[in-house]
Amino acid sequence: MVTVQDVDNQDDEAAVAESVALIIDRIGERAPDVIGSIQRYLAAEVVELRGDPALLELLRASVAGNVETVFDALRYHISIERVEPPTAALEYARRVAQHGIPVNALVRAYRLGQQQVLAHVLEEIRRAGLEPEAALNTYEAISIVAFRYIDWISQQVTDAYETERERWVENRNSVRALRVRELLDSAAGSVDIDAAIAAIRYPLRRTHLAMILWTSADDAPGRELLRLERFVRDLADSMTLRDGALFVAADQVSGWGWLPLGTAATADPVEHIRRFAADSVDAPHLAMGTAQSGLEGFRRSHRQAQKARRVAVAGAQNRRVTAAGDPGVAAAALLTEDLAETREWVCETLGPLASDTDNDARLRETMRVFFGEGSSYKGAAERLNLHHNSVKYRVDRAVERRGRRIGDDRIDVEIALLVCHHLGSAVLMAAP
Repeated sequence: MVTVQDVDNQDDEAAVAESVALIIDRIGERAPDVIGSIQRYLAAEVVELRGDPALLELLRASVAGNVETVFDALRYHISIERVEPPTAALEYARRVAQHGIPVNALVRAYRLGQQQVLAHVLEEIRRAGLEPEAALNTYEAISIVAFRYIDWISQQVTDAYETERERWVENRNSVRALRVRELLDSAAGSVDIDAAIAAIRYPLRRTHLAMILWTSADDAPGRELLRLERFVRDLADSMTLRDGALFVAADQVSGWGWLPLGTAATADPVEHIRRFAADSVDAPHLAMGTAQSGLEGFRRSHRQAQKARRVAVAGAQNRRVTAAGDPGVAAAALLTEDLAETREWVCETLGPLASDTDNDARLRETMRVFFGEGSSYKGAAERLNLHHNSVKYRVDRAVERRGRRIGDDRIDVEIALLVCHHLGSAVLMAAP
């Protein structure tokens, strides 16, 4: 026999389910912003997760997959034991293992992510104007499922991490990569250089040019590491190097390389690499440091290449090769740490000239070259293959678009133009 109390309980459960669906829908309407804020928070709080741009992008996909999964479980009353782990979450765990990031950093990220999701839930409950008891019941229903999901998914990703870590370490190339990572992280003066040379089979006392190579989503999938390693080997052969290049895998789709330069090597190795990549049918994306000598040069050139890669990835300019020694790359790299703040500064400095339009892009590029040629209309005209009157017109128009004359803030304008040149849409305001 169905009692009045049973009916009331069913009505209460239906009301809670309805309010839970309402809150999920409200968060879903601004899902990209919520997911982006969680990704940035995790990268800021968990130091080990910073650095590699591709890994940060996969972190975002992992966050999105987890949020969608737990919300689907709530909306459709799916038992946590019956859901499937998000593909991006498992792949992120494997990549974290490949990069040697501790598993406790991964687990901590899940706990912090749960905290952030519940903070957004509470914010939406307040905005929805629910009655106090309904608000409390709604938050309780969501938080219970969220806690159970985090316990469950933490075990899933930990298992994926440990399996991948064992496989990665057992791989011969990965063991070499671990030795290289140890070498990069070791304190100055603490390395037995002869033992290190024997371990990684590379001449550390030479002059080095470091590279970071990676494939993109547009590239043909399959055997990515073999393709990257072959490119480095063929590049070294084309440069008449006395010793072979060093290549180690960074993860499944990217690697690190070093070229041991010598007196017999190409006079301008950076330019040679540009031409070699341009002539290669299936060249990967490539970021380079500058030539540096000795063990510290081995490390420093690699750090430079990492910064150049940040510029290449943030800029999304479809450039195959980015060199740390290119004008403005080092400065742009410093400004990739917080792209939102950089975009705000660029827009304040350039005004409407920072609009993401083809016309403003032409004006910015003309002014950048004009400044680079020492404010010479003739020099800029030669570089841009334009008449000097056309250069003058564009420069004047650029100043007009900016909305104020260039005076004591010229250095700010020059830096902003360089940043726009390297980072493109990432630091520009949307076209009106």
